[in-house]
Amino acid sequence: MKQYYKKPLAWLLRESGEEGSQGLKRTLSGFQLVMLGLGVIIGAGLFSLTGLAAGNNAGPAVTLSFVVAAVGCAFAGLCYAEFAAMIPIAGSAYTYAYTTMGELFAWIIGWDLVLEFSVGAATVSISWSNYLVEFLSGYGIYLPPRLVHSPFETITLPGGEVVHGLFNLPAALVVILMSYILMRGTKGSAIWNAVVVSLKVGVVLVFIALGWKYIQPANLVPYIPKNTGELGHFGWSGILRGAGVVFFVFLGFDIVSTAAQETKNPKRNMPIGILGSLAICTVLFILFSHVMTGLAPYTEFKNSGAPVAIAISHTPFKWLGQLVVLAIIIGYTSVIMVDLWGQSRVFYAMSKDGLLPKIFSDIHPRFRTPWKSNILFCVFISLFAALVPIKVVGEMTSIGTLLAFVIVCAGVWILRYTMPDAPRPFKTPWVPFVPIMGILTCVGMMVFLPLDTWLRLIIWMAIGIVIYYFYGRKHSKVRRELNAGQ
Repeated sequence: MKQYYKKPLAWLLRESGEEGSQGLKRTLSGFQLVMLGLGVIIGAGLFSLTGLAAGNNAGPAVTLSFVVAAVGCAFAGLCYAEFAAMIPIAGSAYTYAYTTMGELFAWIIGWDLVLEFSVGAATVSISWSNYLVEFLSGYGIYLPPRLVHSPFETITLPGGEVVHGLFNLPAALVVILMSYILMRGTKGSAIWNAVVVSLKVGVVLVFIALGWKYIQPANLVPYIPKNTGELGHFGWSGILRGAGVVFFVFLGFDIVSTAAQETKNPKRNMPIGILGSLAICTVLFILFSHVMTGLAPYTEFKNSGAPVAIAISHTPFKWLGQLVVLAIIIGYTSVIMVDLWGQSRVFYAMSKDGLLPKIFSDIHPRFRTPWKSNILFCVFISLFAALVPIKVVGEMTSIGTLLAFVIVCAGVWILRYTMPDAPRPFKTPWVPFVPIMGILTCVGMMVFLPLDTWLRLIIWMAIGIVIYYFYGRKHSKVRRELNAGQ
């Protein structure tokens, strides 16, 4: 056991009861956790990837693709729910890996999650800026072009002059604003997130309600278009390929588990937050995709980055297009905040274990949040978003999240055999079937990710391993205490 430096479950249970001025404050209810999950799951991906999956892979049967993707997410979600109820500690997959697989695995997954959350927040903030410019231009408000692009981007002005950008000011400001809300306290962040989620869910519901009346049954026939002879292009293989595309729309529910140490009655509320947000999103996404493909022939979505606009053009509600842009802006705002939230909580857990400097786990005496960590990453991510073009930042890939899913699923399976009698307020059903299916589903998704995604992961991991061996290993509290007990 000691050679892997696993963190004993008893230590985690002791830490989960940490309160007072030294610990994070427990303020979140089950409802707020569900809203937290919805806040990050319902993003702009719903308004773009749905059309691509319908136009290129599944046709109207994209609704079935959402069902398949939801089942794949449910495997991982059930495993997360068991761990989050059993070990209600900040850190999510990092903490779970520390108990089941040891310190090195924990470091790898923690370091990887930080990359995903940080790059994700920067990428989404740049997209947020782009959508804000588009939204304001619809009302005749035009922001200075040089203040909405990075210095590495060129802009052609109306007169034909080509200039370089200076600073993406909106992208930096939204990161600063979300960081400030987070620093002010978990409860305030949750309230803000609940308001934002209510608005964007409202837009989705309006689209479904108004569009349903104008569905053309002919657009839904054939429901499963005949395969073109190429794997993944329509037919049942297209439904499965489409599931791989829309799978990434669901990702984010795992961030709920990073709030375990700030949740009231986590043994009850963590499973509600994780599984509840997944269930609600699944229903919304199926209805949304059904209406979208019913309003317009699926072939019209093939090469479109704005399929909802195409669908709306087949209704008399042209104003809905602007409302969808507003929903994307609102949706991105909550995604940025929740990404920053998750990142700071993972760093908090790693710092508490001594693997990172103490500054990342310093708690504000009044707001009870890791405010110094929030400030440091606010500066880093806002500058990154302001100065680096989105094509360099790259799309918010999901390889780190999928890797976390694999480790969590494996961790549940391992702990069932190594600690079968440990108290489990929520138990993943059908072990080992559910963990195995979760592992296979996520590994399958990882295999088909682009090469540059893997290269980015490898480079980041190499940096992380160097930091671990030169700092983390020497300051590890677990390593020190276990060695002292030999």
